[in-house]
Amino acid sequence: MTTEGHSHPTLRRRIGAPAAAVWAKHDRKTDGWLPLWRHMADSAAVAGLLWDTWLPANIRALIVAVLPRGEADARRLVVWLAAVHDIGKATPAFACQLDGLTDLADRMRDHGLHMRSHKAMGTDRRLAPHGLAGQVLLGEWLEQQHGWTGRQTGQFTVAVGGHHGVPPEHGQIHALDGHDELLRTPGPSRRLWHTVQAELLDACADEYGVRDRLAEWRTVKLPQPVQVLLTALVIVSDWIASNPDLFPYFPEDVPRTDEERIAAAWRGLDLPAPWAPTDPVGDAQQLIASRFELPPGAKARPVQEAAVELARTMPVPGLMVIEAPMGEGKTEAALAVTEIFAARSGAGGVFFALPTMATGNAMFPRLLDWIDRLPLPDGARHSVHLAHSKAALNEQFTDLMPGSGSVAAVELDADQRQDRSQHPRPRPHQGDRAAPELVAHAWLRGRKKAMLASFVAGTIDQLLFASLKSRHLALRHLALAGKVVVIDEAHAYDTYMSVYLDRVLSWLGAYRVPVVVLSATLPATRRRELLQAYAGADGPAATGPAFQEVGQTDAYPLLTAVSPGSGAAPLLRNPAPSARSTAVLLEHLGDDLSTLTDRLATELADGGCALVVRNTVPRVLETAQALRAHFGKASVTVAHSRFTDLDRAAKDAGLLDLFGPPEKTTDRPPGPHVVVASQVAEQSLDIDFDLLVTDLCPVDLLLQRMGRLHRHQRGAGQSQRPQRLRTARCLLTGLLNDAEWKGADAPLPVRGSIAVYGEYALLRSAAALLPHLAGPSLNRAPVRLPEDISPLVQQAYADESPVPADWAEALDRAREAYRHHRADQAERAAVFRLDTAGKAGKPLFGWLTAGVGDADDTPNGRAQVRDSRESLEVIVVQRHADGSLTTLPWLPADSAGRVRAGLHLPQDQAPPPFSTRTAASCALRLPTEYSYAETADRAIAELEQLYLPAWHAKDNHWLADQLILPLDERCQTHLAGFHLRYSPADGLEVTRA
Repeated sequence: MTTEGHSHPTLRRRIGAPAAAVWAKHDRKTDGWLPLWRHMADSAAVAGLLWDTWLPANIRALIVAVLPRGEADARRLVVWLAAVHDIGKATPAFACQLDGLTDLADRMRDHGLHMRSHKAMGTDRRLAPHGLAGQVLLGEWLEQQHGWTGRQTGQFTVAVGGHHGVPPEHGQIHALDGHDELLRTPGPSRRLWHTVQAELLDACADEYGVRDRLAEWRTVKLPQPVQVLLTALVIVSDWIASNPDLFPYFPEDVPRTDEERIAAAWRGLDLPAPWAPTDPVGDAQQLIASRFELPPGAKARPVQEAAVELARTMPVPGLMVIEAPMGEGKTEAALAVTEIFAARSGAGGVFFALPTMATGNAMFPRLLDWIDRLPLPDGARHSVHLAHSKAALNEQFTDLMPGSGSVAAVELDADQRQDRSQHPRPRPHQGDRAAPELVAHAWLRGRKKAMLASFVAGTIDQLLFASLKSRHLALRHLALAGKVVVIDEAHAYDTYMSVYLDRVLSWLGAYRVPVVVLSATLPATRRRELLQAYAGADGPAATGPAFQEVGQTDAYPLLTAVSPGSGAAPLLRNPAPSARSTAVLLEHLGDDLSTLTDRLATELADGGCALVVRNTVPRVLETAQALRAHFGKASVTVAHSRFTDLDRAAKDAGLLDLFGPPEKTTDRPPGPHVVVASQVAEQSLDIDFDLLVTDLCPVDLLLQRMGRLHRHQRGAGQSQRPQRLRTARCLLTGLLNDAEWKGADAPLPVRGSIAVYGEYALLRSAAALLPHLAGPSLNRAPVRLPEDISPLVQQAYADESPVPADWAEALDRAREAYRHHRADQAERAAVFRLDTAGKAGKPLFGWLTAGVGDADDTPNGRAQVRDSRESLEVIVVQRHADGSLTTLPWLPADSAGRVRAGLHLPQDQAPPPFSTRTAASCALRLPTEYSYAETADRAIAELEQLYLPAWHAKDNHWLADQLILPLDERCQTHLAGFHLRYSPADGLEVTRA
């Protein structure tokens, strides 16, 4: 067994034989190994390349800004920390662990580095994990050889101590203080252990040019965000350098010099470079027209023009909140601002955060189209990712995945085309240039690395996880720190989620990350809280006139911006609304189904399309059944969340095909046609109806629903709509009392609405709407969109707003319950919430104390940042009379024309990959009835009766550990005392057995 392979690396020349014998890595299958010096050199080389070619400019600038000699110091520091990160492996506590499995420890003993056996050392070894041991050794070296104090070392050494995902806690550090024998074996060899450790650290200091910088670095106070980024860079460097396919273990199969070894690995890794945009030229009209496919003659809207102007005139890129009506082009405005912010800040990518997987899926192709239109250099190649747990079932995303799914070192004389099966299919040309190559890179996958891709669309959970104390949190911060972050549908997040969101914004402000927040309807107090969190405004700054104005204005549309830093004052812009305006007549409708049916029959007598929005799925299904009895099954469509993933995607696509924008829709039914939907219809779907019926809900969500009413112009004066439906009307239902809405008694919302939204929010909404509902119909004021959006929202969310005197008792009772609920949410959310960034120079010790362990996009992970009952998720299949299993019989073919319906699913072996993916695409979340412990336990016990060991193999990850729900040939079954029936038309129906 050789120590050096066949190369003559420079780091090896700086150390003696005992230090060269220290091992760092071992492969039990091949008995291959790496000496510590080799892994140090590999990690340092990777860190240098990451700094030079992969790290976005804004992250480099943060680190550069705090070091005396700027860029040169910053690069040296990153490379040096990566080099020394595993110095804790040069200890007996680490080296003894392979006793009996290999002779690596014995070889060290042969060089005088004596140690007790693994068994003799016992459980004390746990006091000295090699990350913590390395932190201690590096701190001692800085103190003893370079005159640093203990207070000065921690801010640097924590990157070593935390490179396995969790910075050490003070208790762990103190516990190791009394166990020097874990760091150096007592007796004759203790001095040699000390010499070897110092020799390795000296060699790295000399090799990577930091020895003469350490004296001046003693005066540096590293901000905590910089400490996080340094830790994350060490982790990434370590992970890459630890990949034996890139950095082969000894004995090497091919002789390589240092340069050849790193070059081959870097070619094999082939990481796409970050986005490096230049400031776009031209005015808002030119920018919008060049980046998006606009209808003929379309112009940039005033909100878009104002957003572009504000992005260009802010002192430095910061947080911009865009509040504008539904359908006003906020997404396009956000992406235009993103490009300007990225160019001005040096950000190297984008994260677009959305409320749900469905909205994330809908945004992903829009993000790709935008990237295709960016003025990128020919041959540009960038990494993209769809960030949610079902991303690998999205065909548009999987089309971008390399065929290999792995990386390996590539020699200089190898075919440089590298078998382009590892690269995704080419994307279409844009005009006279090739579109950039977008790739879901093989290395940038998995729950901890995926967010490091340059362009990411995903669920808001991925952002909220950045404020959750969890393992490898530094990687998530590195991923976000290098991007512009766009947060869509900001009004959709409750108090529990907002506790995490505000903390995320405080860290994004500390990283100087540009952020764009989008909302059609945002309460003024919430707007102020978002800006204060980002700017770090507390004390006098938080209550100053500028922030007071932010929290009081009801101007609309409204742009609000603030730069990072507690001294920044907000900027406000009030652009004119576009020429589009809709007056919606609001009317109360009794809640019984016969009244609804009769009214719709009258309204749709001459045709037309109506949307009925219910607050719960049972009300959706109950309503649809009643309406079908009158209109017929073909004239009533159902949409809600209880569909399998594939059916939900097909349902959304079908709604867009039938009810989308006029220029994109040719099959709009002449009517009568009714869509009965849950909240899935209120956001991120560009659908347009002639008439709206909706349950009472919080006023901001009601306005979102109104955004689906007369959303597009259909002929002059809406002349292409049926004559009686050319005036926009919304019928408000979902109340158990006061069919005439006289306002004498407080409204009594239906039970399901109270369960979803709480009574207080519903009563406040009703009070705000009274002027539009009370009194004779001829005297009622219409809801004018967009003019009334902000006044209604501010009135509904301001406690001091007037309400009828007869409502006082009911409102007081509801307010007390609401405040208790909010306080409870905030208290529970704060348990695992990350602290704000501490003062500069304070080490990150204990940064993740009392954390949750790993946080990922699983039901358990999402439950940490969402205050909702997580029910069971099942894979829905069909079981036939003979006991065989197949995929569901109505599934459409995939984009390549492959049949997915009725595929046989063998039970004695794992299904073929395509069948496995198809089955996994039929996942379904059971309703809240199954979120209660007793029912859930009973359901799990019944579902586990169909346990197929072959489906749970480790390499069959789409079906492993999944619960299978088999439906009979009528697509029905019984589960835990409930009768379940499923259809592609109505989704899952649940009734008590």
